[in-house]
Amino acid sequence: MRTTSPARLRRSTLLAATFVTAAALTLGACGGSDDDKQDAAVVDVSAASGSQKAATVLDQPFTKPDLVLTDTAGKKFDLRERTAGKPTLVYFGYTNCPDVCPLTMSNIAIAAKKLPAAERAKLRVVFVTTDPKRDTPKALGSWLKGQDPDFIGLTGDFDAIQAGARQLGISVEPAHKDKNGKTVSTHGTQVVAFSPKTDKGYVLYGEQATADDYTKDLPQLVEGRKP
Repeated sequence: MRTTSPARLRRSTLLAATFVTAAALTLGACGGSDDDKQDAAVVDVSAASGSQKAATVLDQPFTKPDLVLTDTAGKKFDLRERTAGKPTLVYFGYTNCPDVCPLTMSNIAIAAKKLPAAERAKLRVVFVTTDPKRDTPKALGSWLKGQDPDFIGLTGDFDAIQAGARQLGISVEPAHKDKNGKTVSTHGTQVVAFSPKTDKGYVLYGEQATADDYTKDLPQLVEGRKP
């Protein structure tokens, strides 16, 4: 009878936990049916068996995308330049999304409002539309005011947006009509947190993250610490 060593068993358990965590980061069409959902590319992550943390800390942090788009005032916005040295959360979504996108932004807004004023002033929350044809600067600005007027909204060329998302391992597809004739935007649901110390994206949150999760983690993220 073949036996498995304790060390090998521990490695297998860790790999299994990592796989489960990574598999949870999927590509979804907001408001679409299960048939619209696809698997997204994922990255290697650090995970512990039985971990209940909402945050996934990356073994190899992302470089902040070289992304230049248009903000809600209609002005050029260079993501790297304008968020350098600032704790930054980046999310790709669209304003006509009926579920995941507004919930994610609402959860972050609730948590951000609980930060001390000095820490809140440092935080940058960037919402990049995946549906730029409908999300004009005006439409995007109006929608974000209902979430948090301090949130930054970016729109522009779809190809540039798709390329920027891909640099973060997030898949974004052009908006399309579903089987009911409704326009949906298919995109990953990850929130990527960038450190103010390194400007690297070292933490991921999936759509399961709650307002309480962000409330607990934001003070650490603002300081550039791992949650």
